[in-house]
Amino acid sequence: MALTQVSSNKCAGGYQKVFEHDSSELQCKMKLAVYLPPKAESDKCPVFYWLSGLTCTEQNFITKAGAQQAAADNGIIIVAPDTSPRGCGIEGEDESWDFGTGAGFYVDATQEPWKTNYRMYSYVTDELPKLINANFPTDPDRMSISGHSMGGHGALVCTLRNPGKYKAVSAFAPICNPIQCPWGQKAFSGYLGADKSTWEAYDATVLAASYEGPQLDILIDQGGDDQFLSSSQLLPDHLIAACSAKKIPVVFRRQPGYDHSYFFIYSFMSDHIKHHAKYLNA
Repeated sequence: MALTQVSSNKCAGGYQKVFEHDSSELQCKMKLAVYLPPKAESDKCPVFYWLSGLTCTEQNFITKAGAQQAAADNGIIIVAPDTSPRGCGIEGEDESWDFGTGAGFYVDATQEPWKTNYRMYSYVTDELPKLINANFPTDPDRMSISGHSMGGHGALVCTLRNPGKYKAVSAFAPICNPIQCPWGQKAFSGYLGADKSTWEAYDATVLAASYEGPQLDILIDQGGDDQFLSSSQLLPDHLIAACSAKKIPVVFRRQPGYDHSYFFIYSFMSDHIKHHAKYLNA
């Protein structure tokens, strides 16, 4: 499980690093960002996994979200992987911004020509934690997950499908009900095929309706002026209704005036780190 360091910058008393490795799940080279807080020099730390949205790489979060200071203050390692395999030579992988490269949707594809490489769900939930735990001073029993938009969808799905695996979950403007929105329908048709029953395994609203695991405490922030909220891509009301019916606690904060960008994420990032720290450092 060899990692090659690409960059390292001192930040908030710790180090913001980027690594590259050969992924067995994705059959290609992958980059990932790792923030090591000062505490990691002397002690094992919990890990906060961040899943980014459409078109993003491992760079967007580490340069725009401003999460490092809060992570340093709370002794949390942050891991931010890329959003899809890259450079696989699949015909059509670079043709659109919301499918293929930069748009892995955190599913394990079952359809040709995507199924060999596009296995982001297994990468995030299995290969990546093993890689991180083997190479950094982590406490493997203390991990949490968060994300934005497509990554918020990924974080919710990973949590709901793996009860007890993540100590905390949160999301910024997540795609809450992908089987009902254009982004999700396009991605799932391509990656998972025409049988819509197979899509339900990657839909947070559907998964919440049948969740039977340990108590969750979900934090979601949503910009009130998010253009993708108004165009029915995100559908948070569907998820909130499903969680309410199952008595899953959700703190849903609609933030007036904020859009879908990293300016929005930056504004509330420290709240999310504190939410995770409450459970990671309990």
